[in-house]
Amino acid sequence: MRNSVWKTLMELSLIRGIVPQTVFGVTAVAALVLLIGLVVGKRNRAHRMHPLIVSLIVAVAAGAVGLLAAWLVSDVFMAFEVSLGWPVIFTIAGGIAAVGFVIAAAVIVQGLRRVVAIILVPLILVSTALGVDSIYGEYQTIGNLVGYSPYASLSSVKVHESAMSVDQWRKRAQRNDLPDMPQTGKVLTVTIPNTKSNFAARPAMIYLPPAALSEMPPTLPVMELMAGQPGSPSRLIDAGNIAAMMDSYAAKHDGLAPIVIAPDQNGEVSHNSLCADTTQGNAETYLTKDVVVWAKKNLPVAKSAKMWAIGGFSQGGTCTTQLGPRHPELYGAMLPVDGELKPTNGTVAKMVKEYFAGDQSAYDAQVPVNVIATTGSSDQALFSGAGERDKESIHNMRLIAQAARKVGMDVTELVVPDTGHDWHAVQAVWRAGLDWFGERTGLGEMPQPLKDYNQVEVLQ
Repeated sequence: MRNSVWKTLMELSLIRGIVPQTVFGVTAVAALVLLIGLVVGKRNRAHRMHPLIVSLIVAVAAGAVGLLAAWLVSDVFMAFEVSLGWPVIFTIAGGIAAVGFVIAAAVIVQGLRRVVAIILVPLILVSTALGVDSIYGEYQTIGNLVGYSPYASLSSVKVHESAMSVDQWRKRAQRNDLPDMPQTGKVLTVTIPNTKSNFAARPAMIYLPPAALSEMPPTLPVMELMAGQPGSPSRLIDAGNIAAMMDSYAAKHDGLAPIVIAPDQNGEVSHNSLCADTTQGNAETYLTKDVVVWAKKNLPVAKSAKMWAIGGFSQGGTCTTQLGPRHPELYGAMLPVDGELKPTNGTVAKMVKEYFAGDQSAYDAQVPVNVIATTGSSDQALFSGAGERDKESIHNMRLIAQAARKVGMDVTELVVPDTGHDWHAVQAVWRAGLDWFGERTGLGEMPQPLKDYNQVEVLQ
């Protein structure tokens, strides 16, 4: 019973539902009480100006300072290496303004009004944090926030060898002759041996669709997906809403969906491997050899490059446009979202020195446009996307797409309206990308042309 209550608590959404509704509601009620108290309450004769006026002046000043500070951190100093986006900047500034208002009120007034003002400080801070989180979609649940993982080990389920092709599975579905399988897939965790790379990776996450959990699974396509930095495999699964996305697809396709592998490309939250073999670890070998070899040996996955896609968000998106073209024998499709033009962790000079022992050419060989020109294949396809407000990522996407077209790749560019450098953009791109990849790999036809998807806009 205790475990059940704990699990329920950990799975409460921070994006929608009772948690944000309660926090926003309590904050709004407390703010209204304070505001009424300031309007109708007795004025302290020690202060010449009305408490409400003083509080409003402080709020405006605090908001202006907060707006300036957030903009400087976001867009001038680029502390997060990408712009936070104006919705986040304004949300932070609004929160600072509100805190300034209630602190000023707490200093001026007394009694119950002061108590309400003091209580409002943490309420506003939490509301602001939830507001920012709703824009990014980073922490979907309370469990995500505190590092709780509900996922069992891959060893807890029996995974059988593939017994048929996807085409044979679909023919059996038409005869209503499919093997028993669960209604939904499973997300599981596994430590993938680093036999070739010796790369110190954190455990990977695996999504197995219903068909893969049957005793006679078909040979399924694979999506190897990576989170950004900072990030983790579980962050990709949770913030990307991968299980729900894949389960929805499987429900429409007789239990069929790609197997998703979310490996750890960085080793630590604070580390950026550049997704390359460097003096700081052999991330490329881990992702393209250890992970791929292990998957082909232990999961009912296809062997051909056409049936494999690599994708990622932010730094994971950059990794995608590095590794995909470098390994056309492994990956037939790439699905990057909000990626960069080049691997980035400080200045180029710093990276060349710290990661490549001073070898500039070794770093240049990791830059996506260079990789595409050198080893990219016309047999590959690039399905890329970016949030509408993330102008830098749109710029990056277009330049990389241009390079991909030059070598004959099938290229799709999407922009997601009303999103920025966030997981909402990722989900929109990958929902459309899942239909696209499913059609490429024989899982099912796209339900409609890409131009008719209401969550994305096709650039080209």
